[in-house]
Amino acid sequence: MRNITTLTLALAAALAANFAFADQPKAPVTPGALAQATSIDTVLAGDWRSDKNKARDKYRHPKETLAFFGVAPNQTVIELVPGGGWYAEILAPYLKDHGNYVGAIFKPEKEDSYNGRQKKGLAEKFASDALHYGKAQVVEFDGKAPVFGAPASADVVLTFRNVHNWTDDGNAEAMFKAMFAVLKPGGTLGVVDHRAKPGSTLAQDKDSGYLPVEVVTKLATDAGFKLEAQSEINANPKDTKDYPKGVWTLPPVLALKDVDRDKYLAIGESDRMTLKFVKPKK
Repeated sequence: MRNITTLTLALAAALAANFAFADQPKAPVTPGALAQATSIDTVLAGDWRSDKNKARDKYRHPKETLAFFGVAPNQTVIELVPGGGWYAEILAPYLKDHGNYVGAIFKPEKEDSYNGRQKKGLAEKFASDALHYGKAQVVEFDGKAPVFGAPASADVVLTFRNVHNWTDDGNAEAMFKAMFAVLKPGGTLGVVDHRAKPGSTLAQDKDSGYLPVEVVTKLATDAGFKLEAQSEINANPKDTKDYPKGVWTLPPVLALKDVDRDKYLAIGESDRMTLKFVKPKK
């Protein structure tokens, strides 16, 4: 009896370690398997992550951000336009045993285009380290008629610092509709982006990289989402949002190079909105 009780308590503790990080996972998995899932702390400390990427954790708050979005190790998670794979290096290893990671990129016009290099870089990253990235995928979509996967196939869709590009390019409405379509009823859309000054308009902020929260919220709710919560996890009150080269004046880009470099390093990365939307179950 004592052995059974001890085993039960150990399993409960292991489960709690994962559920303390993530809300209720949607994909079925046995309690024993979930208890053995790789913890987010283990992933963040992983030696496959470069020191340069780890140094940005203090600005991007990956543990807190993914916990806020309710990402669990047995979910299917689609990350839109993952760029160089900063979050892919965290999400794919975290999901590899019991979930699925999909990085969705714009269909490349040419192999040497930005999207072509992104596709190649991610594919090579995943293929070179199956131990940590498992079955992580890279998929392409048409920016004019985006489809990210089979309807209602994903538990979570995430996008980090991309919506401002979509509003500039005029395809933001289509992107949000496609995100709504690929999510299961009850699924989560997590959005992080550079936050504009209160009261500003989309026209005023065009090409600056900053976006009014109201614009993002309207895009999501017009597509059918419900805003469930907002977080200040990625806020930065030092960001005055009035720079010569827009948000790219700040790190990590530092578009002015050595001009006022110490000043911008002291400010840090941008002030960011962190919004959690949900696809209604009915």
